[in-house]
Amino acid sequence: MKYIEFDKKRKLDLILLGRVAIDFNPAYNDKVKEGFKPLKKVHMFEMYLGGSPANITVGVTKHGLKTGFIGKVSNDQFGDFVTDYFKRIGVDTSHITRCKNGENLGLTFTEMLSAKESSILMYRNKIADLQLSVDDIDEDYIKSAKALLISGTALAESPSREAAIKAVHLAKKNKTKVIFDIDYRAYNWKNKDEIAIYYSTIAKEADIIMGSREEFDLTERLIKPRMSDLESAKLWQSYNAKIVVIKHGMKGSTAYTIDGQKFSIKPFPVNARKGFGGGDGYASGFLYGLYQGWPIIDCLEFGSAEASMMVRSNNCSDDLPNPKQVKDFIKEEKKKYGEMIARA
Repeated sequence: MKYIEFDKKRKLDLILLGRVAIDFNPAYNDKVKEGFKPLKKVHMFEMYLGGSPANITVGVTKHGLKTGFIGKVSNDQFGDFVTDYFKRIGVDTSHITRCKNGENLGLTFTEMLSAKESSILMYRNKIADLQLSVDDIDEDYIKSAKALLISGTALAESPSREAAIKAVHLAKKNKTKVIFDIDYRAYNWKNKDEIAIYYSTIAKEADIIMGSREEFDLTERLIKPRMSDLESAKLWQSYNAKIVVIKHGMKGSTAYTIDGQKFSIKPFPVNARKGFGGGDGYASGFLYGLYQGWPIIDCLEFGSAEASMMVRSNNCSDDLPNPKQVKDFIKEEKKKYGEMIARA
């Protein structure tokens, strides 16, 4: 059964809205290898594009989808880096605008202590991405796409939260599918009630919702706390959701579909370099499969494979793979561990 029907006449496959940042990761290349160590002992860093919706944009674009990005960047060299990067890989940047009052792109310094322990140090003062306003949302642009992806961090502060809500309203008006990647990050949020109010507002309108169990708990806390995965799926499907994906980290993930079915997947085993970035690969692979019209379980397997590829990588953007690389990875893993290695 095909759960989502995309309008094939639309110019863009997917528009993404939300956070874009700059990642500084401990160098790990042919010349310099900063091993697992505390951040205070790292001397050499590599700069990459960062921010979950930005990374997903890179991922699905590398898979051949036609994409655009709605966002706000700093009016400086870092802003140039972002727009040049997107243009180079083929992302439409016509709706990325520059801040006018000295706001900065977020800077993320990553700490990799072991294969199982990593963290991030964020600098998000006077932040650029949350300056997105309702004036930056263009109805004609929204209706030029098959789907709109909203990242939850865009809802953390005004004026960005109003811009995101306006974009969703225009998407619904013009029959553009809405994808909600809950993407919880503790920074910027003032309290949990605020999180629940804005997350649930978008979740009620979304055709596809993706998030961890913790993220669903935050979204639902003012409706019914501590629901099971099945209860969560039924709740959001009683509004608009056709597919609800709930992730449990290394325990795997499950997609619940509107016809009452569920499909589960486990991670592919790899030697991890870091504990983050997998979610962006997961979303890229899963959404790519949906656009190809694959069965849900195949979409999940592709997403799970891409997630595993990204946790073994030293970055969250440059190393996002193309479809052939993901397929080759799945083939190699199944040859090593068995055909059903990722099937729950």
